[in-house]
Amino acid sequence: MSSAAEVLVVILSVVLAIFLILAITLTVYLIKLTSQIRNVTRSAERTVDNLESVVSGISKVVSPMYVAEMIAKFVRKVKKEKGEK
Repeated sequence: MSSAAEVLVVILSVVLAIFLILAITLTVYLIKLTSQIRNVTRSAERTVDNLESVVSGISKVVSPMYVAEMIAKFVRKVKKEKGEK
């Protein structure tokens, strides 16, 4: 084998070793990132579930109050109209 071929083999071996190390490092970081994304997703799901239950509870209270307010306005309007006539 000529010396030029040996030099090329050494250069290619070094470059491939560097790429292998970079690939392993990036794979480890991607696994960590995936784990963090999974944790954030779980946290967001819990938050949405809690907000959903709060909104559900509030809607059960607000709906009757809204209906009562509309009826009260209607009654006041009717009383006002009867008082003017």
